[in-house]
Amino acid sequence: MKRVVIFAYGTTCYLISLATFAYAIGFIGNFAVPTTLDGPARGSLCTALAVNLGLLMAFALQHSVMARPAFKSWWTRIVPKAAERSTYVLFTCIALFALFAFWQPMGGVVWSVSGVLGQIFLYGLFGLGWVIVLVATFLINHFDLFGLRQVWLELRGEDYTPLKFSTPWLYKHVRHPLYVGWFLVFWATPTMTAAHLMFAIVTTAYILIAIQFEERDLIAQYGAAYQNYRKRVPMLIPRMLRTSERHLQGNDAPHGAMEVGQLRRRSPGSV
Repeated sequence: MKRVVIFAYGTTCYLISLATFAYAIGFIGNFAVPTTLDGPARGSLCTALAVNLGLLMAFALQHSVMARPAFKSWWTRIVPKAAERSTYVLFTCIALFALFAFWQPMGGVVWSVSGVLGQIFLYGLFGLGWVIVLVATFLINHFDLFGLRQVWLELRGEDYTPLKFSTPWLYKHVRHPLYVGWFLVFWATPTMTAAHLMFAIVTTAYILIAIQFEERDLIAQYGAAYQNYRKRVPMLIPRMLRTSERHLQGNDAPHGAMEVGQLRRRSPGSV
């Protein structure tokens, strides 16, 4: 019975995460949802700035603290180990929905692209960013990332086995394709308002800082395999490889290098 309850809980958390992901698309893109990132100012600029920074900091703290191994070690004394990832996803969704609900538009326009082709191009990049984010999760293991694999194995009475170290598709070109997708989502917009710009700057800074800690954890977990991967593959911006380098990657590259560490510590709408 306990296994069934854990599985039902994990499935519910996963469905909530899908709803959060869908809402985030409309929230950042400013369509089809009640609250959006942009809009006319509703109060004082200082108040809006303080509220928005507080919401972003609350998300960052939740997202980072709950991902730390020390916290997980303590947390799994309270929640079943199989439900730890699902609980992390649930708390991330709560933090995001708080951000969606209490975000304060700040007005002001930093830039605005009025040409049709320019708008199509930027909306295309915005959509591409979401596709990259989603594809990046499936390249590793989407269901492990969102906690479903853990509760499914628990339901079957099987022990959890960590994902193997690999470099599927996008991960052969950059170490963090998931974050490349997020950057496109945050910055590709025909109209950049003050609130949108603040959101993009803060989330970008958070990601760049988080990468340093996450890669340190990946080196500790995977050792020389990840260190070699760091030397061979750029962090965020792909580079043109010489033929010899391509040949080396195709034949002699170690079985390593993926974003398992950071993906397993991050939720769908996360940054």
